[in-house]
Amino acid sequence: MEYLSHSVEETEAIGETLAGKLSAGSVVAYRGTLGMGKTAFVRGMAQKLSPDAHVSSPTFALVNDYGGSPPLVHFDMYRISGWDDLDTTGFFEYQQQGAVLAVEWSENIENALPEDKLIRIEIMRGETDDCRILRMSGDSVYEDSWR
Repeated sequence: MEYLSHSVEETEAIGETLAGKLSAGSVVAYRGTLGMGKTAFVRGMAQKLSPDAHVSSPTFALVNDYGGSPPLVHFDMYRISGWDDLDTTGFFEYQQQGAVLAVEWSENIENALPEDKLIRIEIMRGETDDCRILRMSGDSVYEDSWR
């Protein structure tokens, strides 16, 4: 599925809509260059899953746990370069506990992503500076509910 967003607020709204269709153990894997709106999308997911959370990019912390039911856990894998690095983030533990994982720079951990309950989101610049194209693909359970 492809969506067009004309603002940060629209990107957040798309994230909130998707979050309403997720279940415990879902993994949302993002691709997109700096400033494309990955964190804005997660902020929208948090509006649904953990409304009191203050969402920020986990660039320096690598992981932010926003709580909720199921918990929403936000990862930045930009500096992850191997299995040892990934293990220190708690990625596998959060996954086993059934948290919803939002993973920025997911291409750096491609081999660790699950095969089921995986949604891939590629965010690209559109025709203007504020416009974004969001391409979503993944688990057919979710794809059917997007229509």
